[in-house]
Amino acid sequence: MNRQLLFSVILLGVFCSGCGQSDLPEPTPEASAHGKPPAEKDVIYLPASVQELVGIKLAEVRYRKCPTVLRALGTVQVPRPQTAIVSHAFPGRVAEIRVEVGDWVKKGQPLVVLESKEVGEAKAEFYKALADWELAKVNLAREERLLKEGIGVGKNFLTAEAEYKVAQANLDAAEKRLHVLGFTEEEVKEMASTHQINPTLTLYAPIEGKVVELNVVRGQMVEAGTPILTLIDPRVLWIDAEIYEKDIAKVKIGQRVEIRTVAYPGEVFTGKISYVSDVVNPETRTITVRTEVPNESQLLKPGMFADVDIVLDEGEKAIVVPSAAILEEGDRKIVFVKEADHFVRREITTGAVYEACHQVLSGLEVGEQVVVEGNHQLRSKLYEELLKAASVD
Repeated sequence: MNRQLLFSVILLGVFCSGCGQSDLPEPTPEASAHGKPPAEKDVIYLPASVQELVGIKLAEVRYRKCPTVLRALGTVQVPRPQTAIVSHAFPGRVAEIRVEVGDWVKKGQPLVVLESKEVGEAKAEFYKALADWELAKVNLAREERLLKEGIGVGKNFLTAEAEYKVAQANLDAAEKRLHVLGFTEEEVKEMASTHQINPTLTLYAPIEGKVVELNVVRGQMVEAGTPILTLIDPRVLWIDAEIYEKDIAKVKIGQRVEIRTVAYPGEVFTGKISYVSDVVNPETRTITVRTEVPNESQLLKPGMFADVDIVLDEGEKAIVVPSAAILEEGDRKIVFVKEADHFVRREITTGAVYEACHQVLSGLEVGEQVVVEGNHQLRSKLYEELLKAASVD
């Protein structure tokens, strides 16, 4: 038997048990907080034991700040400067993978080792150019010494000088090719001292961040430009939201923004507007507003949807009531207020909505208890009693 059916059965027993008992005193409506007693048709009596069985829950009306906010739906994104795709400009074979998805890496940390024919050829060319340059340097020094001693020939010196310059140019070109392949200055210096022709190349992390994609396995051949892995730094994220054209004048860079997600219902993330687009989407008549949000805890994930509240005015303290307490009847809003041993249906006027609360302009006072769970059942029972009374009349 579901809760609503159980609730109806229990209430029917409670109300029917009082039929015909003339010795019970008539309930006297108490004056409300506004000095006006509620009409009997807006009152429903319910014993404490029944309240517990049907799950009646209360919340206190209280004061709190109620800022004016502009609401929008946003998506969580990684800033482009904090995203990097690691690839290579030449084809090769994956010789070694030094990271896995989920690993946090530092900038400059080794990620993948490739073997490439182009790398082997470039290293061989570099070593040949280095040997030619060293020989030309020795010849130039010898011819210069002989010329100073008066036993050398000027023509030979000029030839040696020209050969040295050509060798220097060839060495520079070979070194630049190594840099194009991805070798650092330190690696080139190490090659020059070791003279080892090894067709391997290590790819390093261009940024600090987390490995979120790894698209290769050891031994796999990869073509030039193939994305090997992807890094992101999620410690600061962007949340892009669309606001309507009519609200453009309300937002500006630097405004405080509150972010909420379904994944973390009790968590409020705060950030500031960092960018307002200059172009209105002609189809939706909306404009993009970007919020920059610190995410050191890394709870927010790229691709998430988020509720974005742009704080337009910090507001003053106001009477608020949980949104769950409010029921709608046409254009009117009502709540059920706990008074002594009964509940009173009361119409209220609301203002701004903030988080899961409504600002109350009239109808409630601080300290009163309102029903936040079980109020739908109370309204159903109240209507049922009104219909019974009307049929008797």
